[in-house]
Parts: sequence; structure tokens; C-alpha cells
Amino acid sequence: MADPFTIRIFVPDGDPEGVRLIDRMNWTGLGLVFPRAKWLEVRQRQELQRTGIYILVGYSTQDDDLPTLYIGQADGVRGRIESHYTGKDFWDWGAVFVSNSGGLNRAHVTWLEYALVKRANEAKRCHLDNGNSPQEPALSEAEKADTRAFLKEILQILPLVGLRAFEIPKAVAVPQAVDPTVVPQPKSAKPDTIIVPAQKEGFEKVFLGEDCWYAVRISGGMLDKIKYIAGYQTQPVSAITHYAPVSRIEPYGEGGKYKLVFSEPAKAIGPIPYADAPQGAMQGPRYTTFAKLQTAKKLTDLVQRADQ
Repeated sequence: MADPFTIRIFVPDGDPEGVRLIDRMNWTGLGLVFPRAKWLEVRQRQELQRTGIYILVGYSTQDDDLPTLYIGQADGVRGRIESHYTGKDFWDWGAVFVSNSGGLNRAHVTWLEYALVKRANEAKRCHLDNGNSPQEPALSEAEKADTRAFLKEILQILPLVGLRAFEIPKAVAVPQAVDPTVVPQPKSAKPDTIIVPAQKEGFEKVFLGEDCWYAVRISGGMLDKIKYIAGYQTQPVSAITHYAPVSRIEPYGEGGKYKLVFSEPAKAIGPIPYADAPQGAMQGPRYTTFAKLQTAKKLTDLVQRADQ
């Protein structure tokens, strides 16, 4: 069980969406979180003259589900962030971590940069704008222990300011569904299947190729009920063509979306055509029962018509 902790957030200008200073009791560090729009004011703060590590966060395109991050370090972080303010357009806000006691040196922040890039790559919850992955610098055993402790503090703070890209995804539901053609399942009257729309390229690459589907919005009350997923291929197919049992559901990105991981490769079904379904019936995920999915002849057998 993780240790409980308390953080303090000071809002110097009274705007909760503006600059925030973050510290913890018995911690030598200090976090500074700020929106890009406030940079010309923030850059005057003396904390930014110190050696530190920084993370710039944003989205490269409006359609991205995963944020883009740039992770950097410097003896004085202000100069580096200043160059990114003019040279990198993607980021909307930034987080800086420095030492209150002057205990961080260039070797320490270089190791922190290495560790954060490595963890971001392992978590796979963001796109990295860093051109290269830094190599682990040499630290003494004592220095590495102290720097690991500083990293732990950073990783505990970041989710509380809205960044979960460094957290290894944990399942929010583990249905452990099985193939009903092998193990007969009771016919439930309650929805246990999610139907997701997919374009041909993404469907073949992810649904069939990676045995998962992601960036799905799911109602909170449905998370522990979903046992199966069905894929509806958009035009020109315009039909449900495959299904798979779901083994677990994980968070995906920062926007309240999820990733569904299959317990086995998807199998063909139907196809179940769009037919006379109302316009827009499959613009987003829909819920049904697997019993209906097995017997449906057309989409309206699963998705109620608007005039019924």
C-alpha cells in the first residue's frame, strides 16, 4: 500500500488556472506549474534561475488523444524554456521542478531527464517531442538514491496537476470475458457489449492487428459491465464484422477515454449491416447485449430506431 501524503499548492495571483507553486513537507524540492499564456510573467520568477527539470505539455493536433510532451533540463531552466516558447508551438502549459536547497546539480537533472523519458516510453501514454532518448548518466550510489527520491516526489505530484502520462496504466475493469462459442454464457438482459465505429485503416491495424481498441469514451456505470467489444466498420463496409472478449479496460490519454484489451484475437461475425438504421446511429460507441449480437440481422436489431 502506498504511503499517504499531503501537498501544498500556493496560487500567487489568485487564479487557479494560472501559476501554481507546489511543495511538500520534508521535501527539498519545489514545483512550478504555469500556462504558456503566462510565460512572459512567469519568466521573471527567481526559481527559474535554478538548476532543474521541466516538462512542456500540449497536443500536436486537435485530433490527438494522447498529449505531446517535451522533457528537458538545464542549469537555469528559464533560458531553455524561453527558447521553447519561441521555437515549439505545441505546448499549452509547463511544469518545472527545482531544489529549494540548491541540492540539484547538472548530473542530477540529467538523470531525472533520462528517467522521465524512459518512464514515458514505458507507460505509452504520450507522444514525446524529444528527438533522442538520453543516456543514463553516472551517479554515485548515494546520489542516485537521493535523485530517485526526488523523482518519486515529482511522479506523485504530476497526476494532481493533471498529467498522468508517466503512470503505468492500471486496469479500471477486468471482465475476463471468454469466448461464448467455447464456454456458453447466460443470456443477460443488461448491456454487456460495446459497439465501436472504426475506419478501415485503424480497424485493420489496431482492432485486428493489436488485439485492442483505444480512445473510447465509456460511461462510468458501464466500465464494470462490458465483457465484449464489437467493431463496426464505417463506409464502404458499413457493417459490424468482428467481435472479441475483453480482458481488461485501462485509461487512455488525459481526456477520460479508455483502452480495451482483448483476451484473444477478434473473430468474424455477421456481417451485420447498417441497413435502415437512422442517420448518425454509429457516430459514437453504442451498448448492446452479446445475446442480441449473436442473432442480429441488421444494426437496428441492436440499436433502437429513433421513432420507436
